[in-house]
Amino acid sequence: MQMAKVIGTVVATKKNERLSGVRLMVIQPIDSKGTKLGSPIVAGDAIGSGIGETVIYAKSKEGAFCLPDPQACCDAGITAIIDSIYSI
Repeated sequence: MQMAKVIGTVVATKKNERLSGVRLMVIQPIDSKGTKLGSPIVAGDAIGSGIGETVIYAKSKEGAFCLPDPQACCDAGITAIIDSIYSI
């Protein structure tokens, strides 16, 4: 799992039926200090994150495991919303 900042949403007039009820969010991967890592990606979100929130996401097939249908064709999925980060 990795951290990211939610920076936008994706509007899809049609999508795979297995993604029914799943919002598509644009997320920017970040490190623990909030520095951007690479390019933004689209991730499925079934937990209700919003723009500006910091989230944890999983990539590859594991990204779909947190969605209502774990067989959905999704390369990344948001698994948690981060309330705070503590590091030494």
